[in-house]
Amino acid sequence: MDILDPAINRYLNSLTPPRDTILQEMERMASEKGFPIIGPLVGRLLSQLALLSQARRILELGSGYGYSAIWFSMGIQPGGQIICTDGSMENASLAAHFFQRAKIEDLVDYRVDDALSVLGKESGSFDIILNDVDKHQYPEVFRLAVPRLRKGGILITDNVLWQGRVVCSDYSASTIGIRKFNQLTYKSQEVLTTLIPLRDGVSLSIKR
Repeated sequence: MDILDPAINRYLNSLTPPRDTILQEMERMASEKGFPIIGPLVGRLLSQLALLSQARRILELGSGYGYSAIWFSMGIQPGGQIICTDGSMENASLAAHFFQRAKIEDLVDYRVDDALSVLGKESGSFDIILNDVDKHQYPEVFRLAVPRLRKGGILITDNVLWQGRVVCSDYSASTIGIRKFNQLTYKSQEVLTTLIPLRDGVSLSIKR
């Protein structure tokens, strides 16, 4: 199921300025390998949110080979830090290559580890937490991540419309996890949430 009318999606992409060569290469790689990335429409949103929140400390739960981190780097405050997480050493090596070329390696601390384990072990609060782990884990991410946000901090969650499966007769663990997560974010008094039907659905939860 298309989240956006294809014509609207094409229009939005036509408005989006060309990315630099590194991002374009990462996008081609994602297309060729069928690797999920947030894409340029959501990437620009990440940069904007980092700028608006004056983010200095960002935690990514599920970083792949670093595409979202490069977008965050365009909005993070000078001297800030992006902690990336992924269970794949191959993704970490690819990310290191791209970060070096983008000259942001000093901004990034890439952990090859379970994302929720890193969230539990890392001390201090965060300005932004990006949630893009396995979808059945989304409710647990909500419970663990919100206490780790500073007041006014943002939990950004990708794939919350899950290609329309949230409104279909789909009872897979991933779809159930996303539905439960969406319900939690809207019912919670700790955060103010808006679900944006952009690409595959992006949820923004601001800590009150």
